[in-house]
Amino acid sequence: MATVIKDLIALIALLCVLISSNAELLKRRNTVDINIDASATGKTLSNMASNVNVWDMGTTFFEPDPEQENNVFEFVKYVQLMQCTGGTAQRDLFIDPYDTSTYTDYDFSRLIKNCRGILTLGAKPHLKLGGVPLKFTSGYELGNFEMNMYPPDDYNLYYDYIKAIAQALSDEFGADEVLTWRFGCMTEYENSDWFMAKSKNPEDSAEAFCKLYDYTVQALVDVLGDNVFVGAHSMSVTEGLWDEALFIEHIARGTNYANGGTGTRVCFLSASFYDSQPGQFTLGKTLPETIAYLRNTAESFGLNNLIYGIDEGRLLCGNTSGANDSQLFNRTVGFTWQAAYDARIYKQGIDSGLDYFSSWGYLSNGLTDGYPTVSYHVAKNLSEFSDGAVAHTSLTPNRLGKDVEVGCVSVWDEHTATLHVMAYNFKNDIDYDGSVELNFALNIPQLDGKNVSIKRSLVSDECNYFDEWQQDRKEYDIGDDCFSWSPDDPCIDNTTTLSDAAARELYYSTLRSKYIEASRLIPVTESAQVVDGKLKISETLGASNVIFYEIKAAG
Repeated sequence: MATVIKDLIALIALLCVLISSNAELLKRRNTVDINIDASATGKTLSNMASNVNVWDMGTTFFEPDPEQENNVFEFVKYVQLMQCTGGTAQRDLFIDPYDTSTYTDYDFSRLIKNCRGILTLGAKPHLKLGGVPLKFTSGYELGNFEMNMYPPDDYNLYYDYIKAIAQALSDEFGADEVLTWRFGCMTEYENSDWFMAKSKNPEDSAEAFCKLYDYTVQALVDVLGDNVFVGAHSMSVTEGLWDEALFIEHIARGTNYANGGTGTRVCFLSASFYDSQPGQFTLGKTLPETIAYLRNTAESFGLNNLIYGIDEGRLLCGNTSGANDSQLFNRTVGFTWQAAYDARIYKQGIDSGLDYFSSWGYLSNGLTDGYPTVSYHVAKNLSEFSDGAVAHTSLTPNRLGKDVEVGCVSVWDEHTATLHVMAYNFKNDIDYDGSVELNFALNIPQLDGKNVSIKRSLVSDECNYFDEWQQDRKEYDIGDDCFSWSPDDPCIDNTTTLSDAAARELYYSTLRSKYIEASRLIPVTESAQVVDGKLKISETLGASNVIFYEIKAAG
Protein backbone atom coordinates (compact mmCIF):
# COMPACT_ATOMS: atom_id res chain seq x y z
CA MET A 1 0.00 0.00 0.00
CA ALA A 2 2.84 2.38 0.90
CA THR A 3 4.42 1.73 -2.50
CA VAL A 4 1.16 2.58 -4.28
CA ILE A 5 0.81 5.82 -2.33
CA LYS A 6 4.42 6.68 -3.06
CA ASP A 7 3.90 6.07 -6.79
CA LEU A 8 0.68 8.11 -6.71
CA ILE A 9 2.47 11.04 -5.06
CA ALA A 10 5.19 10.85 -7.73
CA LEU A 11 2.57 10.82 -10.48
CA ILE A 12 0.80 13.84 -8.99
CA ALA A 13 4.13 15.69 -8.78
CA LEU A 14 4.83 14.87 -12.43
CA LEU A 15 1.38 16.10 -13.44
CA CYS A 16 1.99 19.35 -11.55
CA VAL A 17 5.24 19.84 -13.43
CA LEU A 18 3.52 19.16 -16.77
CA ILE A 19 0.65 21.51 -15.93
CA SER A 20 3.11 24.21 -14.88
CA SER A 21 5.14 23.70 -18.08
CA ASN A 22 2.05 23.85 -20.27
CA ALA A 23 0.88 26.98 -18.46
CA GLU A 24 4.23 28.57 -19.19
CA LEU A 25 3.98 27.51 -22.83
CA LEU A 26 0.50 28.96 -23.07
CA LYS A 27 1.75 32.13 -21.44
CA ARG A 28 4.49 32.36 -24.07
CA ARG A 29 2.10 31.83 -26.96
CA ASN A 30 1.90 34.72 -29.45
CA THR A 31 4.97 36.45 -28.05
CA VAL A 32 8.04 37.79 -29.82
CA ASP A 33 11.35 38.59 -28.15
CA ILE A 34 13.05 41.45 -30.02
CA ASN A 35 16.72 42.21 -29.39
CA ILE A 36 18.08 45.50 -30.73
CA ASP A 37 21.74 46.49 -30.54
CA ALA A 38 22.24 50.18 -31.30
CA SER A 39 26.01 49.72 -31.08
CA ALA A 40 26.00 47.37 -34.09
CA THR A 41 24.89 49.39 -37.10
CA GLY A 42 25.02 48.96 -40.85
CA LYS A 43 23.86 50.88 -43.90
CA THR A 44 22.41 54.37 -43.78
CA LEU A 45 18.68 54.35 -44.41
CA SER A 46 17.18 56.47 -47.18
CA ASN A 47 13.75 58.10 -46.99
CA MET A 48 11.54 55.24 -48.13
CA ALA A 49 8.48 57.54 -48.37
CA SER A 50 10.18 60.27 -50.41
CA ASN A 51 8.16 59.85 -53.63
CA VAL A 52 4.53 60.25 -54.69
CA ASN A 53 2.86 59.75 -58.09
CA VAL A 54 0.59 62.12 -59.97
CA TRP A 55 -1.30 60.76 -62.96
CA ASP A 56 -3.33 63.79 -64.03
CA MET A 57 -1.37 66.72 -65.50
CA GLY A 58 -4.36 68.84 -64.51
CA THR A 59 -3.52 68.42 -60.83
CA THR A 60 -3.51 71.74 -59.01
CA PHE A 61 -0.63 72.28 -56.63
CA PHE A 62 -1.25 74.78 -53.88
CA GLU A 63 1.36 76.39 -51.68
CA PRO A 64 1.00 74.64 -48.31
CA ASP A 65 -0.31 76.61 -45.36
CA PRO A 66 2.51 76.77 -42.76
CA GLU A 67 -0.07 75.92 -40.10
CA GLN A 68 -1.63 73.08 -42.09
CA GLU A 69 -1.61 69.71 -40.40
CA ASN A 70 -0.70 66.58 -42.32
CA ASN A 71 1.51 68.28 -44.90
CA VAL A 72 2.93 65.29 -46.79
CA PHE A 73 5.73 67.45 -48.14
CA GLU A 74 7.36 67.42 -44.76
CA PHE A 75 8.70 64.04 -45.93
CA VAL A 76 7.85 63.74 -49.64
CA LYS A 77 10.75 65.06 -51.72
CA TYR A 78 9.83 64.05 -55.30
CA VAL A 79 6.57 64.20 -57.22
CA GLN A 80 6.47 61.86 -60.19
CA LEU A 81 4.47 63.22 -63.11
CA MET A 82 3.52 60.06 -64.99
CA GLN A 83 3.60 60.10 -68.81
CA CYS A 84 3.79 63.87 -68.71
CA THR A 85 4.97 64.69 -72.22
CA GLY A 86 2.69 62.79 -74.57
CA GLY A 87 0.67 59.83 -75.73
CA THR A 88 -2.76 61.47 -75.94
CA ALA A 89 -4.11 64.71 -77.33
CA GLN A 90 -4.44 65.95 -73.74
CA ARG A 91 -0.84 65.11 -72.84
CA ASP A 92 0.94 66.01 -76.08
CA LEU A 93 2.66 69.36 -75.54
CA PHE A 94 1.59 71.00 -78.82
CA ILE A 95 -0.81 73.73 -79.81
CA ASP A 96 -2.52 71.23 -82.13
CA PRO A 97 -1.65 67.61 -81.33
CA TYR A 98 -3.19 66.38 -84.60
CA ASP A 99 -1.57 68.86 -87.02
CA THR A 100 1.14 66.90 -88.85
CA SER A 101 2.00 69.87 -91.09
CA THR A 102 4.23 71.06 -88.26
CA TYR A 103 6.12 69.24 -85.52
CA THR A 104 7.34 72.30 -83.65
CA ASP A 105 4.14 74.02 -82.49
CA TYR A 106 5.26 73.35 -78.93
CA ASP A 107 3.22 74.42 -75.91
CA PHE A 108 5.02 73.54 -72.69
CA SER A 109 2.94 75.81 -70.46
CA ARG A 110 1.10 72.98 -68.67
CA LEU A 111 4.29 71.14 -67.85
CA ILE A 112 5.98 74.31 -66.64
CA LYS A 113 2.94 75.16 -64.47
CA ASN A 114 3.01 71.70 -62.89
CA CYS A 115 6.75 71.89 -62.23
CA ARG A 116 6.40 75.33 -60.65
CA GLY A 117 3.61 74.00 -58.44
CA ILE A 118 5.74 71.08 -57.27
CA LEU A 119 8.59 73.43 -56.39
CA THR A 120 6.14 75.62 -54.47
CA LEU A 121 5.29 72.62 -52.34
CA GLY A 122 8.95 72.22 -51.41
CA ALA A 123 9.47 69.10 -53.54
CA LYS A 124 11.27 68.36 -56.80
CA PRO A 125 9.76 67.10 -60.07
CA HIS A 126 10.47 63.58 -61.27
CA LEU A 127 9.34 63.78 -64.90
CA LYS A 128 8.38 60.56 -66.68
CA LEU A 129 9.02 61.64 -70.27
CA GLY A 130 6.52 59.88 -72.52
CA GLY A 131 4.51 58.58 -74.16
CA VAL A 132 5.13 59.34 -77.79
CA PRO A 133 2.98 62.21 -79.12
CA LEU A 134 0.27 61.18 -81.55
CA LYS A 135 1.56 63.27 -84.44
CA PHE A 136 4.96 61.54 -84.29
CA THR A 137 3.46 58.12 -85.10
CA SER A 138 1.63 57.45 -88.33
CA GLY A 139 -1.18 54.96 -87.81
CA TYR A 140 -0.88 55.22 -84.03
CA GLU A 141 -3.02 52.96 -81.88
CA LEU A 142 -4.20 53.48 -78.33
CA GLY A 143 -3.46 50.70 -75.84
CA ASN A 144 -5.43 49.68 -72.77
CA PHE A 145 -4.35 52.89 -71.04
CA GLU A 146 -5.77 54.94 -73.94
CA MET A 147 -2.32 56.16 -74.97
CA ASN A 148 -0.23 55.85 -78.13
CA MET A 149 1.66 52.61 -77.64
CA TYR A 150 3.92 52.84 -80.72
CA PRO A 151 7.35 54.44 -81.19
CA PRO A 152 7.93 57.57 -83.28
CA ASP A 153 8.40 57.24 -87.03
CA ASP A 154 11.45 59.52 -86.79
CA TYR A 155 13.55 59.38 -83.62
CA ASN A 156 15.32 62.61 -84.57
CA LEU A 157 11.99 64.44 -84.38
CA TYR A 158 11.42 62.92 -80.97
CA TYR A 159 14.93 63.98 -79.90
CA ASP A 160 14.14 67.55 -80.99
CA TYR A 161 10.93 67.48 -78.94
CA ILE A 162 12.58 66.26 -75.72
CA LYS A 163 15.48 68.67 -76.24
CA ALA A 164 13.04 71.56 -76.62
CA ILE A 165 11.31 70.50 -73.39
CA ALA A 166 14.62 70.38 -71.53
CA GLN A 167 15.60 73.77 -72.92
CA ALA A 168 12.25 75.31 -71.94
CA LEU A 169 12.63 74.00 -68.38
CA SER A 170 16.21 75.24 -68.20
CA ASP A 171 15.18 78.67 -69.47
CA GLU A 172 12.31 78.87 -66.99
CA PHE A 173 13.95 77.49 -63.84
CA GLY A 174 17.70 77.58 -64.57
CA ALA A 175 19.90 74.66 -65.50
CA ASP A 176 21.32 74.32 -61.97
CA GLU A 177 17.81 73.91 -60.55
CA VAL A 178 16.69 71.43 -63.21
CA LEU A 179 19.78 69.33 -62.55
CA THR A 180 18.37 68.66 -59.05
CA TRP A 181 15.30 67.04 -60.64
CA ARG A 182 14.86 63.48 -61.84
CA PHE A 183 13.88 62.24 -65.29
CA GLY A 184 12.54 58.92 -66.47
CA CYS A 185 11.73 57.49 -69.88
CA MET A 186 8.20 56.07 -70.11
CA THR A 187 6.24 54.02 -67.57
CA GLU A 188 6.59 50.22 -67.37
CA TYR A 189 8.55 50.15 -70.58
CA GLU A 190 8.20 46.40 -71.22
CA ASN A 191 4.43 46.48 -70.67
CA SER A 192 2.79 46.13 -74.11
CA ASP A 193 -0.20 48.13 -72.89
CA TRP A 194 2.14 51.11 -72.66
CA PHE A 195 4.70 50.64 -75.45
CA MET A 196 5.69 48.23 -78.21
CA ALA A 197 6.82 48.15 -81.82
CA LYS A 198 4.18 48.20 -84.53
CA SER A 199 5.14 44.62 -85.37
CA LYS A 200 4.20 43.70 -81.77
CA ASN A 201 7.30 41.50 -81.82
CA PRO A 202 9.15 41.32 -78.46
CA GLU A 203 12.63 41.78 -79.97
CA ASP A 204 11.48 44.71 -82.11
CA SER A 205 9.79 46.26 -79.09
CA ALA A 206 12.92 45.95 -76.94
CA GLU A 207 14.97 47.59 -79.68
CA ALA A 208 12.40 50.37 -80.09
CA PHE A 209 12.49 51.20 -76.40
CA CYS A 210 16.29 51.11 -76.21
CA LYS A 211 16.32 53.55 -79.10
CA LEU A 212 13.71 55.78 -77.44
CA TYR A 213 15.72 55.81 -74.21
CA ASP A 214 18.98 56.67 -75.99
CA TYR A 215 17.46 59.60 -77.87
CA THR A 216 15.68 60.83 -74.73
CA VAL A 217 18.85 60.77 -72.64
CA GLN A 218 20.89 62.38 -75.40
CA ALA A 219 18.42 65.26 -75.64
CA LEU A 220 18.62 65.81 -71.88
CA VAL A 221 22.42 65.62 -71.84
CA ASP A 222 22.75 68.03 -74.75
CA VAL A 223 20.84 70.68 -72.79
CA LEU A 224 21.59 69.94 -69.14
CA GLY A 225 24.96 68.22 -69.32
CA ASP A 226 26.35 64.86 -68.32
CA ASN A 227 25.14 65.03 -64.72
CA VAL A 228 21.43 64.82 -65.50
CA PHE A 229 19.68 62.27 -63.26
CA VAL A 230 17.86 59.81 -65.49
CA GLY A 231 16.64 56.22 -65.53
CA ALA A 232 13.72 53.98 -66.45
CA HIS A 233 10.73 52.25 -64.87
CA SER A 234 9.85 48.63 -65.70
CA MET A 235 7.11 46.31 -64.44
CA SER A 236 9.47 43.53 -63.30
CA VAL A 237 7.00 42.26 -60.66
CA THR A 238 5.37 40.32 -63.48
CA GLU A 239 6.50 39.31 -66.95
CA GLY A 240 6.22 41.85 -69.73
CA LEU A 241 6.37 41.56 -73.51
CA TRP A 242 10.15 41.28 -73.31
CA ASP A 243 12.82 40.81 -70.68
CA GLU A 244 14.08 44.05 -69.14
CA ALA A 245 17.54 42.46 -69.00
CA LEU A 246 17.79 43.31 -72.72
CA PHE A 247 17.45 47.00 -71.91
CA ILE A 248 19.84 46.85 -68.95
CA GLU A 249 22.49 45.11 -71.05
CA HIS A 250 22.01 47.70 -73.80
CA ILE A 251 22.56 50.72 -71.54
CA ALA A 252 25.57 49.00 -69.99
CA ARG A 253 27.46 47.94 -73.09
CA GLY A 254 25.32 48.25 -76.19
CA THR A 255 25.80 50.67 -79.07
CA ASN A 256 24.03 53.92 -78.31
CA TYR A 257 21.48 54.61 -81.06
CA ALA A 258 21.70 58.38 -80.61
CA ASN A 259 25.46 58.98 -80.54
CA GLY A 260 27.13 55.75 -81.66
CA GLY A 261 29.06 55.34 -78.42
CA THR A 262 28.97 52.48 -75.93
CA GLY A 263 26.22 52.46 -73.33
CA THR A 264 23.84 55.14 -72.12
CA ARG A 265 23.71 57.16 -68.92
CA VAL A 266 21.52 55.63 -66.18
CA CYS A 267 21.21 56.65 -62.54
CA PHE A 268 18.25 54.61 -61.33
CA LEU A 269 16.20 51.56 -62.17
CA SER A 270 12.68 51.26 -60.81
CA ALA A 271 9.80 48.83 -60.99
CA SER A 272 6.14 48.50 -60.13
CA PHE A 273 4.94 46.35 -57.26
CA TYR A 274 1.27 45.51 -56.87
CA ASP A 275 -0.41 42.82 -54.84
CA SER A 276 -3.80 41.79 -56.17
CA GLN A 277 -5.99 42.69 -53.18
CA PRO A 278 -6.09 42.21 -49.39
CA GLY A 279 -5.70 38.52 -48.72
CA GLN A 280 -4.22 37.78 -52.14
CA PHE A 281 -0.55 38.40 -52.80
CA THR A 282 0.67 38.86 -56.36
CA LEU A 283 1.27 35.74 -58.42
CA GLY A 284 4.42 37.38 -59.76
CA LYS A 285 7.67 38.13 -57.96
CA THR A 286 7.74 39.17 -54.32
CA LEU A 287 9.04 42.65 -53.55
CA PRO A 288 12.52 41.36 -52.57
CA GLU A 289 12.62 39.23 -55.72
CA THR A 290 11.62 42.21 -57.88
CA ILE A 291 14.38 44.40 -56.47
CA ALA A 292 16.95 41.60 -56.59
CA TYR A 293 16.22 40.90 -60.25
CA LEU A 294 16.91 44.49 -61.27
CA ARG A 295 19.97 44.86 -59.05
CA ASN A 296 21.55 41.50 -59.93
CA THR A 297 21.00 42.05 -63.63
CA ALA A 298 22.47 45.56 -63.52
CA GLU A 299 25.49 44.52 -61.49
CA SER A 300 26.11 41.52 -63.74
CA PHE A 301 26.65 44.03 -66.56
CA GLY A 302 28.87 46.27 -64.45
CA LEU A 303 26.23 48.87 -63.48
CA ASN A 304 26.96 49.51 -59.81
CA ASN A 305 25.80 52.10 -57.27
CA LEU A 306 22.45 52.73 -58.93
CA ILE A 307 19.38 53.92 -57.04
CA TYR A 308 16.51 51.41 -56.94
CA GLY A 309 12.90 52.41 -56.46
CA ILE A 310 9.31 51.26 -56.68
CA ASP A 311 7.60 53.90 -58.81
CA GLU A 312 4.04 52.72 -58.22
CA GLY A 313 2.31 49.99 -56.30
CA ARG A 314 0.63 48.50 -53.23
CA LEU A 315 -2.84 47.04 -54.04
CA LEU A 316 -4.74 46.92 -57.32
CA CYS A 317 -8.24 46.07 -56.07
CA GLY A 318 -10.36 46.04 -52.96
CA ASN A 319 -12.37 43.09 -51.70
CA THR A 320 -15.58 44.98 -52.46
CA SER A 321 -16.63 46.41 -55.81
CA GLY A 322 -18.28 49.74 -56.42
CA ALA A 323 -20.85 50.38 -59.12
CA ASN A 324 -18.25 50.38 -61.89
CA ASP A 325 -15.09 48.67 -60.69
CA SER A 326 -13.28 46.97 -57.82
CA GLN A 327 -10.10 48.96 -58.40
CA LEU A 328 -8.71 51.08 -55.59
CA PHE A 329 -8.36 54.74 -56.55
CA ASN A 330 -5.46 55.27 -54.15
CA ARG A 331 -4.13 51.69 -54.46
CA THR A 332 -4.64 51.26 -50.72
CA VAL A 333 -7.52 50.29 -48.45
CA GLY A 334 -8.76 52.39 -45.56
CA PHE A 335 -8.79 49.59 -42.99
CA THR A 336 -6.09 49.62 -40.32
CA TRP A 337 -4.83 46.41 -41.96
CA GLN A 338 -3.16 48.75 -44.49
CA ALA A 339 -0.86 50.14 -41.80
CA ALA A 340 0.77 46.76 -41.13
CA TYR A 341 0.82 46.02 -44.88
CA ASP A 342 2.74 49.25 -45.49
CA ALA A 343 5.15 48.64 -42.62
CA ARG A 344 5.81 45.16 -43.98
CA ILE A 345 6.64 46.32 -47.50
CA TYR A 346 8.82 49.12 -46.15
CA LYS A 347 10.76 46.58 -44.09
CA GLN A 348 11.09 44.26 -47.07
CA GLY A 349 12.36 47.19 -49.11
CA ILE A 350 14.86 48.22 -46.45
CA ASP A 351 16.17 44.66 -46.15
CA SER A 352 16.48 44.45 -49.96
CA GLY A 353 18.33 47.72 -50.49
CA LEU A 354 15.38 49.65 -51.91
CA ASP A 355 15.77 53.44 -51.85
CA TYR A 356 12.09 54.45 -52.01
CA PHE A 357 8.57 53.13 -52.49
CA SER A 358 6.36 55.70 -54.21
CA SER A 359 2.73 56.24 -53.20
CA TRP A 360 -0.37 57.49 -55.03
CA GLY A 361 -1.29 59.57 -51.99
CA TYR A 362 -1.62 59.65 -48.23
CA LEU A 363 -4.71 61.75 -47.51
CA SER A 364 -8.48 61.38 -47.82
CA ASN A 365 -8.37 63.33 -51.08
CA GLY A 366 -5.13 61.85 -52.36
CA LEU A 367 -2.01 64.00 -52.45
CA THR A 368 -2.32 67.53 -51.09
CA ASP A 369 -5.76 67.72 -49.50
CA GLY A 370 -7.72 65.92 -46.82
CA TYR A 371 -7.11 64.26 -43.49
CA PRO A 372 -4.57 61.47 -42.92
CA THR A 373 -4.95 57.79 -43.70
CA VAL A 374 -3.08 55.12 -41.76
CA SER A 375 -0.63 55.02 -44.68
CA TYR A 376 0.22 58.64 -43.90
CA HIS A 377 0.92 57.87 -40.25
CA VAL A 378 3.23 54.99 -41.14
CA ALA A 379 5.06 56.94 -43.86
CA LYS A 380 5.53 60.07 -41.75
CA ASN A 381 6.88 58.18 -38.76
CA LEU A 382 9.13 56.01 -40.91
CA SER A 383 10.52 59.06 -42.72
CA GLU A 384 12.07 60.11 -39.42
CA PHE A 385 14.33 57.04 -39.69
CA SER A 386 16.07 58.44 -42.78
CA ASP A 387 19.79 59.19 -42.57
CA GLY A 388 20.10 56.92 -39.54
CA ALA A 389 22.09 53.68 -39.51
CA VAL A 390 20.17 50.42 -39.43
CA ALA A 391 20.76 48.74 -36.06
CA HIS A 392 21.15 45.01 -35.62
CA THR A 393 17.74 43.56 -34.81
CA SER A 394 16.82 39.93 -34.16
CA LEU A 395 13.41 38.41 -33.46
CA THR A 396 12.51 35.20 -31.65
CA PRO A 397 8.84 34.37 -32.23
CA ASN A 398 7.06 32.03 -29.83
CA ARG A 399 4.13 30.05 -31.25
CA LEU A 400 2.62 32.77 -33.41
CA GLY A 401 -0.64 32.05 -35.16
CA LYS A 402 -0.63 30.59 -38.66
CA ASP A 403 0.71 33.04 -41.27
CA VAL A 404 1.17 35.82 -38.71
CA GLU A 405 4.21 37.98 -39.43
CA VAL A 406 5.84 40.24 -36.87
CA GLY A 407 8.58 42.49 -38.19
CA CYS A 408 10.83 45.17 -36.74
CA VAL A 409 13.18 47.82 -38.08
CA SER A 410 15.45 49.89 -35.85
CA VAL A 411 17.76 52.78 -36.67
CA TRP A 412 20.36 54.66 -34.63
CA ASP A 413 20.75 58.31 -35.59
CA GLU A 414 24.12 59.49 -34.34
CA HIS A 415 23.38 63.11 -35.31
CA THR A 416 20.47 63.34 -32.87
CA ALA A 417 21.52 60.50 -30.54
CA THR A 418 18.13 58.87 -31.10
CA LEU A 419 17.04 55.26 -31.47
CA HIS A 420 14.02 54.80 -33.76
CA VAL A 421 12.06 51.54 -33.73
CA MET A 422 9.15 50.32 -35.84
CA ALA A 423 7.33 47.01 -35.26
CA TYR A 424 4.19 45.58 -36.83
CA ASN A 425 1.72 42.71 -36.45
CA PHE A 426 0.57 41.51 -39.89
CA LYS A 427 -1.45 38.73 -41.41
CA ASN A 428 -2.70 38.77 -44.98
CA ASP A 429 -6.30 38.66 -43.84
CA ILE A 430 -8.29 41.86 -43.49
CA ASP A 431 -10.37 40.25 -40.71
CA TYR A 432 -7.32 39.22 -38.64
CA ASP A 433 -7.92 40.05 -34.98
CA GLY A 434 -5.01 38.49 -33.03
CA SER A 435 -2.68 40.43 -30.74
CA VAL A 436 0.97 39.66 -29.98
CA GLU A 437 3.15 40.37 -26.96
CA LEU A 438 6.40 42.10 -27.88
CA ASN A 439 9.32 42.03 -25.46
CA PHE A 440 12.04 44.48 -26.49
CA ALA A 441 15.55 44.15 -25.09
CA LEU A 442 17.51 47.21 -26.18
CA ASN A 443 21.27 47.66 -25.99
CA ILE A 444 21.95 51.40 -26.20
CA PRO A 445 25.42 52.04 -24.75
CA GLN A 446 25.35 55.51 -26.33
CA LEU A 447 22.66 56.47 -23.75
CA ASP A 448 24.11 54.58 -20.79
CA GLY A 449 23.18 56.09 -17.45
CA LYS A 450 20.87 58.66 -18.98
CA ASN A 451 17.23 59.36 -18.32
CA VAL A 452 15.50 58.94 -21.66
CA SER A 453 12.17 59.92 -23.13
CA ILE A 454 10.29 57.24 -25.05
CA LYS A 455 7.83 58.70 -27.55
CA ARG A 456 5.30 56.03 -28.43
CA SER A 457 3.24 56.44 -31.62
CA LEU A 458 0.68 53.67 -32.19
CA VAL A 459 -1.01 53.34 -35.58
CA SER A 460 -4.30 51.62 -34.84
CA ASP A 461 -8.06 52.16 -35.09
CA GLU A 462 -7.58 54.97 -32.60
CA CYS A 463 -6.03 57.17 -35.32
CA ASN A 464 -8.08 55.83 -38.22
CA TYR A 465 -11.41 57.26 -39.34
CA PHE A 466 -12.27 54.28 -41.51
CA ASP A 467 -13.85 52.18 -38.75
CA GLU A 468 -16.21 55.08 -37.94
CA TRP A 469 -16.93 55.41 -41.66
CA GLN A 470 -17.90 51.74 -41.85
CA GLN A 471 -20.30 52.18 -38.94
CA ASP A 472 -21.82 55.31 -40.50
CA ARG A 473 -22.28 53.54 -43.81
CA LYS A 474 -24.50 51.00 -42.04
CA GLU A 475 -26.37 53.64 -40.07
CA TYR A 476 -27.07 55.84 -43.09
CA ASP A 477 -27.45 53.00 -45.60
CA ILE A 478 -24.55 54.07 -47.85
CA GLY A 479 -24.34 50.98 -50.05
CA ASP A 480 -21.63 49.77 -52.39
CA ASP A 481 -23.55 51.24 -55.32
CA CYS A 482 -22.82 54.73 -53.94
CA PHE A 483 -19.19 54.24 -54.99
CA SER A 484 -17.76 54.22 -58.50
CA TRP A 485 -14.66 52.17 -57.61
CA SER A 486 -14.06 50.02 -54.55
CA PRO A 487 -15.65 51.27 -51.29
CA ASP A 488 -12.58 49.89 -49.51
CA ASP A 489 -10.54 52.90 -50.72
CA PRO A 490 -9.72 55.57 -48.10
CA CYS A 491 -10.16 58.56 -50.45
CA ILE A 492 -13.76 59.34 -49.52
CA ASP A 493 -13.35 62.96 -50.69
CA ASN A 494 -12.75 61.82 -54.25
CA THR A 495 -15.69 61.15 -56.58
CA THR A 496 -13.99 58.09 -58.06
CA THR A 497 -14.51 56.53 -54.66
CA LEU A 498 -17.69 58.08 -53.19
CA SER A 499 -19.73 59.08 -56.25
CA ASP A 500 -23.37 59.24 -55.14
CA ALA A 501 -24.51 62.88 -54.82
CA ALA A 502 -26.77 62.34 -51.82
CA ALA A 503 -24.11 60.34 -49.98
CA ARG A 504 -21.53 63.05 -50.69
CA GLU A 505 -23.85 65.74 -49.34
CA LEU A 506 -24.33 63.75 -46.14
CA TYR A 507 -20.60 63.10 -45.88
CA TYR A 508 -19.64 66.77 -46.16
CA SER A 509 -22.47 68.18 -44.07
CA THR A 510 -22.56 65.66 -41.22
CA LEU A 511 -19.70 63.15 -41.17
CA ARG A 512 -16.45 64.58 -42.46
CA SER A 513 -15.65 66.82 -39.48
CA LYS A 514 -15.63 63.91 -37.03
CA TYR A 515 -13.35 61.89 -39.31
CA ILE A 516 -10.80 64.68 -39.15
CA GLU A 517 -10.71 64.25 -35.38
CA ALA A 518 -10.77 60.45 -35.60
CA SER A 519 -7.68 60.44 -37.84
CA ARG A 520 -5.37 62.21 -35.39
CA LEU A 521 -2.41 60.26 -34.05
CA ILE A 522 -1.45 61.55 -30.60
CA PRO A 523 1.92 60.23 -29.39
CA VAL A 524 2.46 59.38 -25.73
CA THR A 525 5.79 60.13 -24.10
CA GLU A 526 7.14 58.18 -21.14
CA SER A 527 10.43 58.32 -19.26
CA ALA A 528 12.89 55.61 -18.29
CA GLN A 529 16.53 55.15 -17.37
CA VAL A 530 19.14 53.27 -19.36
CA VAL A 531 21.12 51.11 -16.92
CA ASP A 532 24.35 49.42 -18.04
CA GLY A 533 23.34 50.37 -21.59
CA LYS A 534 20.15 48.30 -21.33
CA LEU A 535 16.47 49.15 -21.60
CA LYS A 536 13.44 46.88 -21.75
CA ILE A 537 10.01 47.67 -23.20
CA SER A 538 6.93 45.46 -23.37
CA GLU A 539 4.08 46.06 -25.79
CA THR A 540 0.81 44.32 -26.54
CA LEU A 541 0.37 44.98 -30.24
CA GLY A 542 -3.08 44.55 -31.69
CA ALA A 543 -3.92 43.02 -35.06
CA SER A 544 -2.58 45.06 -38.00
CA ASN A 545 -1.18 47.69 -35.63
CA VAL A 546 2.19 49.38 -36.06
CA ILE A 547 4.18 50.82 -33.16
CA PHE A 548 6.91 53.44 -33.39
CA TYR A 549 9.32 54.36 -30.60
CA GLU A 550 11.62 57.36 -30.51
CA ILE A 551 14.13 57.00 -27.68
CA LYS A 552 16.54 59.78 -26.79
CA ALA A 553 18.05 61.55 -23.80
CA ALA A 554 15.43 63.46 -21.82
CA GLY A 555 15.51 67.24 -21.53
